[in-house]
Amino acid sequence: MPETSFQGQIVDTEPASDVFLVIGIPGSGKSSVSAALARRFPLGAHIEGDHLQDLIVAGGHLPSPDEDLEADRQLLLRARNASVLARSFHAAGVVPVIDDVVVRRAHLEFYREQLKDLPLRLIVLAPAADVVSRRVAERDKVLADDWSFLDDALRNELAGEGTWFDSSDLTLEETVDAVLAKG
Repeated sequence: MPETSFQGQIVDTEPASDVFLVIGIPGSGKSSVSAALARRFPLGAHIEGDHLQDLIVAGGHLPSPDEDLEADRQLLLRARNASVLARSFHAAGVVPVIDDVVVRRAHLEFYREQLKDLPLRLIVLAPAADVVSRRVAERDKVLADDWSFLDDALRNELAGEGTWFDSSDLTLEETVDAVLAKG
């Protein structure tokens, strides 16, 4: 068996060109768009907020429409962990694409603080509410609650932030093309 050595191996190289944060309400297409976007780069990583939440296997509190301070804390914890991964991938020349439900200004500012000094591109997916409802009904992933009310919060609190895309009439590939074209 040949000897394998990692001695002298360099992990971090030329930093990646961008760091993407793709946000929107549940059902807006964040995960699909983010995965497809990451695949467009020679080295790309999709960091899914929901998957980071799933790492908490005991005592996890999912976000809910009701006030839950522990769920809010865990939401910020997943944002911090997504940002740590994004920093690591970025330093290694891998374009990180984070997707997460972010509809409040305070949550967005937390992400921005965690990702400061990186070439952050904020992408807001905002298809029409009826399109989101149809997508949620058609997909395999089942939501515990109806989160459609978050559309108003997103549009009111984050208006003017990032680059907005109404993907109501766009295919997945067309949406990714539009994101890359706004470079």
